[in-house]
Amino acid sequence: MVTIGARPDGLNINDGCGSTHLGLLRAAVVEHGADLGIAHDGDADRCLAVDAAGNEVDGDQILAVLALAMREAGTLRGDTVVATVMSNLGFKLAMEREGLNLVQTAVGDRYVLESMKEHGYALGGEQSGHVIVLDHATTGDGTLTGLMLAARVAATGKSLADLAGVMERLPQVLINVKDVDKSRVTTSAELATAVAEAERELGTTGRVLLRSSGTEPLVRVMVEAADIEQARSVAQRLADVVKSALG
Repeated sequence: MVTIGARPDGLNINDGCGSTHLGLLRAAVVEHGADLGIAHDGDADRCLAVDAAGNEVDGDQILAVLALAMREAGTLRGDTVVATVMSNLGFKLAMEREGLNLVQTAVGDRYVLESMKEHGYALGGEQSGHVIVLDHATTGDGTLTGLMLAARVAATGKSLADLAGVMERLPQVLINVKDVDKSRVTTSAELATAVAEAERELGTTGRVLLRSSGTEPLVRVMVEAADIEQARSVAQRLADVVKSALG
């Protein structure tokens, strides 16, 4: 095992390393010919990974890998995974294809945990790498997540890339529209019409999500599509409508 970014000086938390900056980890995995790399944030409640080729494996993909492992072990209660509305559409499609149920909550691991505890589900998390395995912890535990992911690689003999390939991440574009009246995001008729048109254009292979920031005067426009250019085009068009309708 090779460890990097593990010399704290009280000031360098998340400084160019960890789950928010994967560049050093990617390079180290390739340099050392490692099977995989694990990245945590400063308090280690998040876990992202890198496969042997240096490609990112995000929280959605980790959830997908662990969901299949837990179903095989008989520990995925209700054959259900809990995630937020920000999870990639590719994750939802993969869970449907594998015959697993997906419950989606508001953004934030506390909402994921609330749903898990209320209904007794065993696995939940966020695209950002907060993964909750309720039989072992009531919060994201990056070390636990990394160990479970590595254990799955070892148990199956498959590469992390092969395991993560259970889902295909659809192109996702996020635009923050600032200085708008976010309180009107759900009541603007002009915006509702634009969203409906975008959803018709994307069909079943895309998704639109508009979300007011909880702390800033802005609206987040998120669009997923099978084609990145289409996602960018639709997202920018909706962002323009948000600006004009709510500005």
